[in-house]
Formats: sequence, structure tokens, C-alpha cells
Amino acid sequence: MKKIQQSSARTRFSTGSVPRRNEVSDAGNLKIIPLGGLGEVGRNMTIFEIQGKILICDMGFRMPSEDMPGIDYIVPNISYLKGKEKNILGIFFTHGHYDHIGNVPYLLKEIWHPNLEIFASPLTRGIILKRQEDFPQQPKLDINEVKDGYKVKLGPFSVEFFRQNHNIPDNLGLFIETPIGNILHTSDFKFDQNPINDLPTNFQKLRDFGKRKILLLMSDSTGAEEEGHSLSETDIFKNMEEIFRRSQGRIIAATFASLINRVQQIITLSEKYGRYVCLEGYSMKTNVELAKTLGYIKSKRGTLISIKEAQNYPDSKITVLCTGAQGESEAVLMRVVNKEHRFLKLKKGDTAIFSSSVIPGNERTVQVMKDEILRQGVRVFHYKMMDIHAGGHAQQEELKEMIKIMQPKFFFPIHGQYSMLVSHAELAKETGIPEKNIIVVENGNIINLSQKRIFIEKETVPSSYVMVDGLGIGDVGEVVLRDRQMLAKDGMFVIVAVVDKTTGKVRGSPDIISRGFVYLRESKELLRETRKKVIGIVDRAVTSGGAVNWVYIKDEIRNKIGQFLYTKTQRRPIILPVVIEV
Repeated sequence: MKKIQQSSARTRFSTGSVPRRNEVSDAGNLKIIPLGGLGEVGRNMTIFEIQGKILICDMGFRMPSEDMPGIDYIVPNISYLKGKEKNILGIFFTHGHYDHIGNVPYLLKEIWHPNLEIFASPLTRGIILKRQEDFPQQPKLDINEVKDGYKVKLGPFSVEFFRQNHNIPDNLGLFIETPIGNILHTSDFKFDQNPINDLPTNFQKLRDFGKRKILLLMSDSTGAEEEGHSLSETDIFKNMEEIFRRSQGRIIAATFASLINRVQQIITLSEKYGRYVCLEGYSMKTNVELAKTLGYIKSKRGTLISIKEAQNYPDSKITVLCTGAQGESEAVLMRVVNKEHRFLKLKKGDTAIFSSSVIPGNERTVQVMKDEILRQGVRVFHYKMMDIHAGGHAQQEELKEMIKIMQPKFFFPIHGQYSMLVSHAELAKETGIPEKNIIVVENGNIINLSQKRIFIEKETVPSSYVMVDGLGIGDVGEVVLRDRQMLAKDGMFVIVAVVDKTTGKVRGSPDIISRGFVYLRESKELLRETRKKVIGIVDRAVTSGGAVNWVYIKDEIRNKIGQFLYTKTQRRPIILPVVIEV
């Protein structure tokens, strides 16, 4: 393990102009390569490379969109790192959210080597190691624990960690000293003067960093389209207490398992109003157990009980804290809504709290779930009705304040949809940073940085989606995904023709299996015409003389029957012809 210490090192730099995009790069410059997290929410992973040595910041995943059937997660493409494994000095994790650490069990083994140093705060380290237990085939990780003020020297890099408010404890920003200048990476952050279960923002420390000549500021953009200032967790606590005060039945609170501060608030309020708390969901139980062990969550003896024990108490004494606020099909809340949970059934008098914002792409699924909860007589509170969720991301006023404090020469907005990055770039211009010193980047771009210039190289690196489906990582590509989309949209049509090897004629009538296309009993005329056309295709191909090319015949059936079905139905099911010689 490399030496970890506190530091107050200072570096000075010269100023200069920014070249055109296509200028030839200098091998001595720093390269910054985002493999994920830009033009999207999640999948955060960034490479820093200089003098042939590499640091990695975060390895996260993102959730699939609704047009990706069967996909569990999407992770970064790390093809660029193949063959460079021994050059990777270290991996730094900013905090314990899965969009920053979720990729570890899937791709870390591809770049791991015995000398690789890994650094994370105590809670982040605990979450990573606990999750690794579910992947016993992975290499055993030795993660160095770091805290606010710690400093690590690895090759040409020196990294100092500093605490940032977010909605999970132990969130760390990075002050990175390199041979060409100082870089400040904010991590996800917000400015909160009155947080719950956390210390307020340390503005003096931020100002001290600003005095150390920031060459490049890399700043979180997730809240860049939101005006004003983010909500304080203290305001959220007050609104949550109002719900607890008024609720007579059970309270079912759904949130992210990683929102440790919110989990603590709900436990605290439950204790204040004489309620027992049932934890439901594997990740919720795991994270709370870990956070209690590390001292980030506190509860009185006897507060936490099992859902089975809850049957012995009146509804007014029960709070259920569960996962599923995003409408995940296998999460606890969805199973409760669908009446599939063994012990927990919704009933009139219950109160449901959605204490998290909706991840883009999940809006329809969450809305359907809310509607079904309401149909079962349950009162629903969500963040659009009242302030019961504070996002962990700085909004416009805070983002501008961060830029003013740091006074960077160059500015690079990170983390967020493309519109968020552009909005953040506009804020930087408003604070006085010249437009030529601001870059809006997409995944796979190579940023070339020196003391005098910053530009995007013409060359790019692979940054396409790598999809995780069950145990498969990257084995579902665009073709497979397109087939799944077609199956979901227009279904499947299987044609089985038995052909006499001697005569070359179709025996009997071809069998047809339809799934997700048409209901066979109500489409007899369509099926009769289809069978007739299949027989005709086979007869013409076999009687043409010479050896029979069954591959050609299958292609003919697929193409011509596909065209025929489209003219009759305006649908394009996947056609699967099966020809059996007997």
C-alpha cells in the first residue's frame, strides 16, 4: 500500500491559448478519456493517462432503458485498456452509489493485476466488498481506506481526497496533481449547510483548493438544468415528519438502498412516533447492516424487526422500509403491489412514500405502479407532491458558486445527459470562463490537456454499451437486442415443413407456431394461405433440378412469407423456418 497522508502541496502554471480540435497531440500532455457518464446518467468511468501511466476514477453501471428487454445493466466498454493493464496504477472511487461502483464485479477482473492499488472511503469500501461476496469467482480485492484530507502518491499522480455533501456518507472529491497542472474532480455533490447525519459543506477547504491554481475543473452536471439551490436534508426531514405525524396506518417507504441519510431519517422518525421498522429487500438489508456496523446508521435496540414479527403489532406501529421506488420488477415494492409478497399486502389506510426521484426512462413504469397502489386504497406521497426527496446534486446557483471558488483555467462538465452538460457549460460562461476554455465532451473522446491548451483529439476510443444479461457480459450485442425488440413488438412465427426426401414434396400441411403475432384460432384464413405459399416455395425449389439447397429454401420461406405477412397485417414478426427431411 502506498503512503497515505495529509498534504498542502502547491503548484503554479502559465497561461496560453487553446488550439483547434484537429491539432496534433503532445505525448507529454495529460489525456482524459471518459468511458461512460457523459450524455447519460450513470455508467461513470474516467481514465487519466500521462507518461504511459493510468489512473481510473470510478467504475459504475447504468440501468437499461425500456427498449432493452432482458438486460440487467449496462457497463462501460474497457477495450482501450486491453494490453495496458500493467500501466494502471490505481482505481479511485468517489462514493458508494452503483452508478460509480456497480461495474466492479463485471469488468474489474479484466484489468486487475497484483500491483493494482484501489482506494475508497470506509462506507464505499464496505459496499464494494460486501457486493463482491455475491461474485465468488472474482479476484479478492484489497481496498485501501481513505478519508477527507488523505493524500496518495502513485507514479506521476498525487491525489488528495476531500469530503463533499451528497445523499450518501463518505462521498469524496479528488484534487489531482499532475506534471502539467492541478485537476479538481468534484464527484457528485451539493452544498448543504444543514445536512442530516453529515457535516456541512467545508467551504474554507474548497477555497483553499481554489488558491492552488486549478488548471481544470471537472464538475457534476446532473442538476445543471435545475434553477436555484438544491434542498437541504433538514427541509426533507421536516416534510417527512409531517407525513409520520398524520399517518394512522402502516407507512411503506420506498427509496434507494444506498440513500443512507434517508434511511436514517425514516428510522429516526419511526422511533419518535413509536413505530417499529421492517427492512425489506436484499440490498436494503445488506446496506443497513453494513452502515450500522460502520456507525453511519443508528437505531435503538428493538426498533428493527422482521416483517413476520410485524404481524404481532397494530398497523399504526409499523414502518416498512423497502426497495423498488423505480418500479423494478423484482424489487420488494413491485412484488407487494402485484400481491406476490409472502407477508406484506397493501390495504386501505396504508401510506406509501416514494422518497427518491425517478431515473430518466423509468417514468412510465413508476407511474403504472403508483396508479396500482392508489387503486388498492393506499395514500401516496412522492417528491412532486411535496419536498420529500432532495437530490444529491448541485443546482445552478451551487454550480456557479463552485466555479467561482475554484477559478479554473479550463472547464469540463461531467456526469449527465448531453443537455445537462451544455447547460453547465453555459453557466461556466456566465461566471467568466472564456468559451474557448470550455469543452463539452462525449464518451470515447480523448481530451488532451497541457498547461496552455485543451482540445479534443480526432481519434476516439470504443465506448459502446456492454450489456449484462444474467451471467453473460457483452454477449448480447446490437443484433440480439434488435431481435428482442422485434419479438417484443411483432412476435415470432415458426413454420415447420416436413419434406419427403424421395419425392421432394411437402408431406401433409406445414405446422405453424405463433407467439406474440396472431392468435391462431382467429386467423385460420391467414394460416391457410401461408401454408399454401410454403408448399409452393418448396415445390418450385425442388423441381428446378439438381441438388437441393435447403439453406436457400429456408431463406426463400423467410423472405417471401415475411413479405406476405406484412402485406396482410402490417407487422414484421421474426420468421423461423424449419425444414425436416424424412
